[in-house]
Amino acid sequence: MSVKQATLFRMVMSGHLCPSGLKAKDLLERHGFSIDDNHLENREQTDAFKNEHSVKTTPQIWIDGERIGGYNDLLAHFGEETAKEGEKTYRPVIAIFSVAALMAFAFSYQFVGSFFSVKAFEWFIAISVCFLAVQKLQDIEKFSTMFLSYDLLARRWLGYGKVYPFLEALGGVLMLTGSFTGIAAPLMLFIGGIGAVSVFKAVYIDKRDLNCACVGGDSNVPLGFVSLTENLMMVAMGIWMFAKII
Repeated sequence: MSVKQATLFRMVMSGHLCPSGLKAKDLLERHGFSIDDNHLENREQTDAFKNEHSVKTTPQIWIDGERIGGYNDLLAHFGEETAKEGEKTYRPVIAIFSVAALMAFAFSYQFVGSFFSVKAFEWFIAISVCFLAVQKLQDIEKFSTMFLSYDLLARRWLGYGKVYPFLEALGGVLMLTGSFTGIAAPLMLFIGGIGAVSVFKAVYIDKRDLNCACVGGDSNVPLGFVSLTENLMMVAMGIWMFAKII
């Protein structure tokens, strides 16, 4: 059986090791290729290589004498998915909710003695809210700009977009304490209620195709069911906390 051959040119410099080059090498090895691995060790070699082959980027890969292209081209060659710039995805939200759920189950097991409990549900919402707030707090200016595209209160009072991440974080932390219900419950009802109405209007009435600011200003998460669910979770938690003290 003949060994499959590939030629790889990638940057391996004293101050820079190309990540895409390493990923291309690993991908070829996983597909059973013997690799002629050529290192471009300085800027002069890299520029000369690009000029010689009329390419703008490295790494570059050849298979059986045919140039495949860069790392994303190699992924496509093997039929693997490639991430498209600006492509909408639910992955950030799925990651946040999944880790929040696992943490809630862990806390429940530790303090209640069971993975599944009412406290696990409460902790799940509180942790999710905190995680989402942290995403927004990384760049408040970008978040508030995206938030303006659909939030009804932020459009009337621009400062709300910059205050919102702090309110969300405060609500999440207060929920985790299990105390201060008189503050946490109305806060969750307020921001969750306005958010739910805003998302419902933008998506289901105005039929707008927007990105959700729920995971920060660089979000590619589509505004829709997940965004509405996030706000309804806060509303539900607010109602639940009020019910517990009545």
